[in-house]
Amino acid sequence: MILRQFLHQDPIGISYLFGCGVWAAGAVVDPVGEIEPYLKAAESAGIKIQTVIDTHIHADHISSGRHLARAAGADYVLPSDAVASFSFKPAKDGDMLKLGNVVAKVIHTPGHTPEHVCLLVSDLARAEEPWFLLTGHTLMVGDLGRTELTADPVQGARDLFKSVQRLKALPDHIEVLPGAYAGSVCGRRLSGKPWSTIGFERRNNQGLAIEDEKEFVRFMLVEVPLTLRDAGALRAINSGNEAAAA
Repeated sequence: MILRQFLHQDPIGISYLFGCGVWAAGAVVDPVGEIEPYLKAAESAGIKIQTVIDTHIHADHISSGRHLARAAGADYVLPSDAVASFSFKPAKDGDMLKLGNVVAKVIHTPGHTPEHVCLLVSDLARAEEPWFLLTGHTLMVGDLGRTELTADPVQGARDLFKSVQRLKALPDHIEVLPGAYAGSVCGRRLSGKPWSTIGFERRNNQGLAIEDEKEFVRFMLVEVPLTLRDAGALRAINSGNEAAAA
């Protein structure tokens, strides 16, 4: 298993390179900024980037996913229900992304955005059971992703409640590798520690601990961070619809 975590500060976010060293097959998740660090990291690890994935159409930054995919000769993957003006490889709930001995299962987790997915990753060279979960902006360390950036906040919170029930059902040992950490505008009480486990978050993440849907919706609608004025424009750029948003 190859796994590299990239911490970004402007904008604040986290990207990942993961894959199989034996089969030299890799993927990049939620790339931000210049693409050279991902290309160099893959070369250093001895793997080829075969797939570039955005867990959702971002509203807080411009994705470099399509640019990286073109440069690496890789597939560009978005959730199957993403609305974009360009061609992409769709990832729907239950799909398996195979990278040699490494396999990532797609879990549809709408809420932060309608089209969000998480990736549950296994290293079959070690065990069939999953090892870690790439959560994007659905579940982060200490928090959950805000729900009002791209849709009705109440409906978004209802969708997120259903999504986190699926994540809460995962085993305690599953590592949580989120798409953001403290300082990100996509959450309220994010930790500066950029990884956790399902078990720790189930016990200590206030939003994740709520069992009642109505209480969860109320929780998600308080202390919401300041509105992102450019959220719509950034989503339009990331979906290739800049002209329509102008």
